[in-house]
Amino acid sequence: MGITPQQFRQMQDRVSGSKRVAKPVLDNTVPVAPRRNAQVLLGLDPSLRGTGFGVIRLTTSGPQALAFGTISCPPGWEHSRCLLKIVQELRQVLQQHHPEVCVVEGLFYAQNLQTAIVMGEARGAALAAVAEAGAQIFELAPRRVKQAIVGYGAAQKLAVAKMVQRMLKLPEPPAHDAADALALALAHAQSVNRYSLAAPRKI
Repeated sequence: MGITPQQFRQMQDRVSGSKRVAKPVLDNTVPVAPRRNAQVLLGLDPSLRGTGFGVIRLTTSGPQALAFGTISCPPGWEHSRCLLKIVQELRQVLQQHHPEVCVVEGLFYAQNLQTAIVMGEARGAALAAVAEAGAQIFELAPRRVKQAIVGYGAAQKLAVAKMVQRMLKLPEPPAHDAADALALALAHAQSVNRYSLAAPRKI
């Protein structure tokens, strides 16, 4: 009585006690997103007449400045017109650079109620534009930013601007409002890349 080659191999497997192990089937239909080596951050220092902004990219070779400046409004403009300009210009920055994270200066004690209201209006307009773009928003206290950038919590604006220039390898120090915004982004990058008991506050 003859047997087929396949039956012969089956008999050999039973005699030797070996089992064939099924090879796993790899599913290549689901693409794997590549790891990103850079992250784009937006620093924001809101003010009705001069909102500073600064966009940086974190890379393996260090932070790079993508854009920075001040959204300025003349003293004669109504508050509503200033708020509209803040929203419109921030939308352009957000659409151009697509930051994943925004870092805003924390609230401080204003000298009077009117100043606090005006600052709150500018801050609200700016944060609404950022939230509309889907970026995460974090808050850092001004003193903590100066400590992280200059090493002294009561540092003057010029010292902050010069250190920002050095860290980002800029040809000259940025204007004060823009420098404060860039410092916010840089300080946040430092805080998330090192162990810290005081994590940035998300808002």
